[in-house]
Amino acid sequence: MVDIKTLKNSELVEKMARYEKVFWLNPNVGSRPCPYGLKEIEDAEARLARFAPYILKAFPDTAETQGIIESPLKEIPEMKKVLTEMTGDFPGKLYLKMDSHLKVSGSVKARGGIYEVLKLAEEIAMDAGMLKETDDYSILTEDRFRELFSKYSVQVGSTGNLGLSIGIISAKLGFKVTVHMSSDARQWKKDMLRSKGVTVIEYPQDYQVAVAEGRKASAGDPLCHFVDDEGSKDLFFGYSVAAKRILPQFEEAGIVVNEENPLYIYIPCGVGGAPGGVAFGLKTIFGDNVHIYFAEPTHSPCMTLALVTGLNEKICCADIGLDGKTAADGLACGRASYLVAELMGPIVEGCYTITDEELYPFLAALKDSEGIFIEPSSTASFIGPALVNKPGTHILWATGGSMVPQEEADAYYNKGK
Repeated sequence: MVDIKTLKNSELVEKMARYEKVFWLNPNVGSRPCPYGLKEIEDAEARLARFAPYILKAFPDTAETQGIIESPLKEIPEMKKVLTEMTGDFPGKLYLKMDSHLKVSGSVKARGGIYEVLKLAEEIAMDAGMLKETDDYSILTEDRFRELFSKYSVQVGSTGNLGLSIGIISAKLGFKVTVHMSSDARQWKKDMLRSKGVTVIEYPQDYQVAVAEGRKASAGDPLCHFVDDEGSKDLFFGYSVAAKRILPQFEEAGIVVNEENPLYIYIPCGVGGAPGGVAFGLKTIFGDNVHIYFAEPTHSPCMTLALVTGLNEKICCADIGLDGKTAADGLACGRASYLVAELMGPIVEGCYTITDEELYPFLAALKDSEGIFIEPSSTASFIGPALVNKPGTHILWATGGSMVPQEEADAYYNKGK
């Protein structure tokens, strides 16, 4: 435990320590330039385009998008009416960015997680002299590549969704893959991974222990790649591509983004990799015309704590007495990513927290009003538009849900009712 009175914004931290909801506006927005930019986003975008023929062949359900793993952007006017009743009114249109329905692994992690493994596969195949950038990457489905990749292993620590994306793509390519799962991980996610030939190691402790064990197990093995959710730039840049891909969707929806028509984005946040990468991408593309807010559970607000105190990864939820237990399993992270906390300081507009009890009614309301199911952690952002209450285009970034087994989905829905 730390002495909260010695921390910056101690009154706010005291509220957090009591599991009370907070809404914090970041005074440091724009205070320093980001060391990365369009070059990194375009490099990742080009790599994903090269892999599209492989993805199309390996995952035929991506046929509609020709092997590009992308999600719909959908206006949700009926949910806006319901949300107004539940949280308060706000001006402007409301949209859902449905990363909950991304192909291959059914969550936002199908961006960064899959990207990092594809980049690894490309490097290995090129080093072996078996692949050139100009090749048709669908050749990667051939046995000779599976044989090549089978000499290598991939490891990751996860609360669930990142493990799913890494496990599914790594196993498909032919890597030996191990996912270190924390106590928060849902059983169905572990079962699904095992059914695909993934080794799942379970820990009774939290997310940080799973990551640390994964890192330890990978250390010293030159043929093992550890996907570091707390500090991977490859994950980060993979997520950032979402910002480029949303441009044609805006055009199609008639969404104009400028000073008069600002963009407000609300993203659930765990360790920070996915929301951080998406935020970096959006900020690079839209500059001052986009305002990004992170949403976290009151029991596990690691990024809010990191940014509010200015201590980044040097402080964790347990330091202020929080138990880290939340129904929003994908957000059950005690310490923010050291890479992302540092980068978000001047980028994210603010952070807010939500109680577990509020997640389920939003989940049920979205299903009833728009016929869309998302998992509990995906609804963490839903109180954002009323809190911010500014005119513009409001986008709730749904982070997961389409792979949840029906029985589990029904239980969530019934709880919400």
